[in-house]
Amino acid sequence: MDLFKNKKLKQCEREKQSLLDKYSEIIDLEDEIEKVNKQLSEIQSERARIAVDYERGKKKLEDLVEETKVYESKLDLVSFGHYDPIFNFDDSDSYKRKIEEIVAQQKSMIKSGLACYEVEGHEWKSRKAFISIVKTMMKAFNGECNNLISRVKWNNILTFQKRIEKEYNSINRINKNNNIEIKPLYKKLKIDELRATYEHRLKKHQEKEKQREERARIREEERAQRDFEIARKKAEKEEAFYQMALEKAKKDLGLVSGEKLSELESQITNLEEKLKFAHEQRERAISMAQQTKSGYVYVISNVGSFGEDIYKIGLTRRLEPLDRVRELGDSSVPFRFDVHAMIYSNDAPALEYELHQTFKDKSLNLVNFRKEFFKVSLDEIERAVNKIVENEVEFVRVKEAQEYRESISIREKVNEEREKEIDLPRFPNSIF
Repeated sequence: MDLFKNKKLKQCEREKQSLLDKYSEIIDLEDEIEKVNKQLSEIQSERARIAVDYERGKKKLEDLVEETKVYESKLDLVSFGHYDPIFNFDDSDSYKRKIEEIVAQQKSMIKSGLACYEVEGHEWKSRKAFISIVKTMMKAFNGECNNLISRVKWNNILTFQKRIEKEYNSINRINKNNNIEIKPLYKKLKIDELRATYEHRLKKHQEKEKQREERARIREEERAQRDFEIARKKAEKEEAFYQMALEKAKKDLGLVSGEKLSELESQITNLEEKLKFAHEQRERAISMAQQTKSGYVYVISNVGSFGEDIYKIGLTRRLEPLDRVRELGDSSVPFRFDVHAMIYSNDAPALEYELHQTFKDKSLNLVNFRKEFFKVSLDEIERAVNKIVENEVEFVRVKEAQEYRESISIREKVNEEREKEIDLPRFPNSIF
C-alpha cells in the first residue's frame, strides 16, 4: 500500500514539474506584471507628489512676481496704466490746502486714538501695552507711506498706491495675534495724501509749462511788434522819399518836351506805384500792430524729423511769417520745415484753436494738448480749414524735404562705394 502511495506521489510530482515547465513563462510574466504594477503605482504616487509641489511652487513664484512688480518702477506706460485725477482742482494752491486738510485729519485720528482699533471680542487689560503696540504700528505704516509720498511721480503713482495697500495689509496681518488693526479710513487718508501730493506736483508743473508758454508768447509778440515798428519806419521813409521825388518830377513836367517828356511821365507813373506800395506797407504795419489778434496760421511738415503725415499747426504774428518757420527749423530739428499753407486771419488764435480742437484726438502728445503736432493727412487739414475760413486757401501738397532727400542720396552713394571696395585677405608681414 505504501509503495503504491509513493509511486502515486512521484507521479504527481512529475506531472507538477511537467506543468511548471510547460507554464513557467506565464507564471514568470504574472510575477513581472505584479512587479511592474507595483513600480507603476510608486511612479504615479511620486508623480502626484511632484505635481502638488509644482503647483505650490508655481503659485509661490506667481505671488513673488506680482510682489516684485509692486516694488519696481518700469518706464512702460502699459504697466503704469493711466492715472485719472481724483480732486481736479484748478490751481496748485487748492491742492496744497487739500493736502493740509488731509494731514490734519490724520493727526486728529491719531490724537483721538481712532487711527487703530481693537478687534471685536477682545479687550486689552493693559492700556499702556496697547498704546505701545499702536505707536509701533503707526510708526511703521506712516514711515513707509511718507517715504512713498515724498517720491511719488507720474511713473509710480499707481504702483505706490498698491504698496500702501500692501503695507497696510502686512502690518495688520503681523498684529493679528495682538487683535489690533489700523482703520481702513486712516489707510484711505494716506492714499488720498499720496494722490493729492502727486496731483499738486503735476498741477505745479502744468502751471510752470503754462507760464513758460506765456513768456514765449509774449516774446513772440514783442518780436512781432518790433518787426511792425521797423517795417512802419522803413515804409514811412520810403514814402517820404518817393513823395519828394514825385513832386520834383511833376514840377519838371513843364520844363521838358518830346522824348524827355515821355521818359518823365513814365518815371512819374513808376514813382506813383512805389509811393502807393510804400503807403500800403506802412498802413499794413500799423494795422497789424494795432490788431493784436491778427496773424498767420501755418501748416508745416518735416518728413526727415517726424515722418510722413505729421503736421505742425501753429500761429505767428510776424509781418514776415516765414521768418518764424525758418526759426523752428534752425536748431531744434535736423532738417528744415516745408510750408504747406500760410493762412492770414484777423483772429489767428481762434482759427488755430479751432483747428487744434478738430484734430485733438490725432495729436501726437495725448497728455499735453498745447503741443502742435498732429498725425493727420493734408487733405483732412485742407477740408477743415476751408470749412472755417471764408476764402479758399491754397495748399502746397509737395513735401520738398530737400535736405532730407539729399542726405538720403548721399548716404546711399556712400554705401554703394563701400560695397564696391575689395575686401583683401590679410597676410602676415613675414612668413618666417
